[in-house]
Amino acid sequence: MKKIIILFLLTIQCAQAQFNALLPNDEVDLPNEYSYFFDDCDACGCSASGGSMGFNSMLSEQFLGVRYMYQHYKSKDGVFNNSPWIDENFSTAQIWGRIPVNKKIEVMVMVPYHFLNREKASGNQTLDGMGDVTVMAFYNVLQTMNDSASFQHKILIGAGVKAPTGKFDNKNNGSVNPSFQLGTGSWDYNVAAEYIIRKDKWGLNSTLGYIVKTENDKKYQFGNQLNYGSTIFYTAAVKNVNIVPQLGVAGETYQPNKDYSEEVPYTKGDIFFGKIGVEIGYKKFSAGVNAMLPINQNLTGGRVEADYRVAFNINYIL
Repeated sequence: MKKIIILFLLTIQCAQAQFNALLPNDEVDLPNEYSYFFDDCDACGCSASGGSMGFNSMLSEQFLGVRYMYQHYKSKDGVFNNSPWIDENFSTAQIWGRIPVNKKIEVMVMVPYHFLNREKASGNQTLDGMGDVTVMAFYNVLQTMNDSASFQHKILIGAGVKAPTGKFDNKNNGSVNPSFQLGTGSWDYNVAAEYIIRKDKWGLNSTLGYIVKTENDKKYQFGNQLNYGSTIFYTAAVKNVNIVPQLGVAGETYQPNKDYSEEVPYTKGDIFFGKIGVEIGYKKFSAGVNAMLPINQNLTGGRVEADYRVAFNINYIL
């Protein structure tokens, strides 16, 4: 198991390195699955959706739920070295669900509502409203039979679309953080892959996804985004309650934004997170909390710094 974990951590690190090079300039009643899919793009690479926590875990393949996500950033209030730092708070309330179509295909839907706030010396600036709705379909390529004497494997591939239901205001592009927006204003397209390996009560989940962003009607285009992550989880049970602690890493890499097809300086970047969380499931309900802290980051030329991200969710298992 230790060799497998090391292999996957090295794999996702290599994936990030290759992408950067392309940038311009048993006794326990086990839950059905653990899935960590990519949803809305996060605050630094496109619209401030607050959605890309890097991992989203759940105790059932079939659910409807609500989730609250919070991200805290600091950004320069200006382009000069002595420009003051300001706090930015991105909150998202989201309705989400995962609906099976048949044994091989499942669909995820995410509908976010954002509350954005930045604390400037001249006064607070706020935005709130509906974000970009995302729909993704996943196909189960491989799933081995459950066998306590061997590892179980599952591979899924998926694709989806993000609709421009969130408002984009090009007046906000003059800020150091260009992602102080409710949406990208564009149709964006996602592709993703997920690999799950389990042995007894232990498991490892690894994901890789890419978001292609198009130009909106204001001639602004957010840079394409790579997401990756790997999470170790352990399943324990106390009577009828499943407890699933999780520990892992996640990362995001962004290409530069474009304005009228010209690259916008200081808009590309990358960030690497450590993450920790726990989920609890009881009968038809599950609840979880996750936290992410940056290990290494270089966002917008060092003019934006991510502090932490947290998420809470409550799901009803269908």
